[in-house]
Amino acid sequence: MKFKKFGTRSGFSVSPVSIGAMRFPADAVEAVKLIRAAIDRGMVYIDTSRGYGESEFVLGRALKDGYREKVILSSKCSPWIKKIQDSDDGSADSVFHRIQETILRLDVEYLDFYQVWNIDSPEAWKTAVRKGGMVDGIRRAMTEGMVRHTGFTTHEKPENLLRYLNDAEWAEIILVTWNLLNRDYADVLTKAHKLGIGTIVMNPCGGGRLAEASPVFAELAREVGAVSVPDLAIRYVYSNPDIDTMLCGMTCKDDIDNSLASVARGKFTAAQMKRINTLLDGKTKGKVCTACNYCMPCPAGINIPGMMHMAFQSRYYGFESAMRREYAGCRVKADVCTKCRQCEKKCTQKISIVKELKIIHEELGQ
Repeated sequence: MKFKKFGTRSGFSVSPVSIGAMRFPADAVEAVKLIRAAIDRGMVYIDTSRGYGESEFVLGRALKDGYREKVILSSKCSPWIKKIQDSDDGSADSVFHRIQETILRLDVEYLDFYQVWNIDSPEAWKTAVRKGGMVDGIRRAMTEGMVRHTGFTTHEKPENLLRYLNDAEWAEIILVTWNLLNRDYADVLTKAHKLGIGTIVMNPCGGGRLAEASPVFAELAREVGAVSVPDLAIRYVYSNPDIDTMLCGMTCKDDIDNSLASVARGKFTAAQMKRINTLLDGKTKGKVCTACNYCMPCPAGINIPGMMHMAFQSRYYGFESAMRREYAGCRVKADVCTKCRQCEKKCTQKISIVKELKIIHEELGQ
């Protein structure tokens, strides 16, 4: 694999595909074999977390016998995602303690990166960057040689992130979602790239959604010469010049082989990318739910944004079977709507929600 600069702030270079450490096999022996196989194939960046079950322990075993020296090792935490102790409050002291614990769990001398995990609101950003907050705790660990670099992961609104980046001189890497189904962070990736921040993408295959049957994406893959929809998804991410690496969630050897095979087939041409983006742009025109949640709460208990998301995925992207399964698992179905229309009064996109809910139940409740 060809390596590229991991931004300009960190000084590292990375391969296009990296190791996402959230979904290793339950069998530790198999997990260690899988991790080492990925490293042997050229994957160097590893993203784990104190919140990923036994991930840190398993990685610690896999990185013995000289493997630690071959990788860029990163972990992360935040109290709003997972509290280990009641004292986890986002203070510098609490984060420093979590870093000490992670180093013990991984059984390593230092971490290449330690990140603030999932900045997802202005409150989370303030907790991270305030004096005596999370970033200060990570800086202390850096001073003491326990951590060498830092950054953050995020699901925050793109418009907020574009502001945060102006004041994020401490951040050397950023991890966001970007794929065929979610291109919301395109401007964030562009700005981070220009600032020299290393850019990482999670869920290149839409969290597994793009492995589901979809006649829409199957036809698009055929048009642009991809061998499958997952191949289309991986190469689409690989073709974005603002992305340095993407995380591959690994549960079996095929996950490694298929991801690397897609990268080996190369990036899409400008014409191919235009065809893909034209189709995607066409699907998002008109009155589409933006998941702003202004319509919530629903007096009848319906998850209205969730229903709209399922309808969109089914109608426009062809994930009918997957969405029927998802709808079947909903505790509150769309047909309990009382037609109070409180949601419609608050909808920023002026969607006829009551009518849509009726259609959704007819389409997905079969």
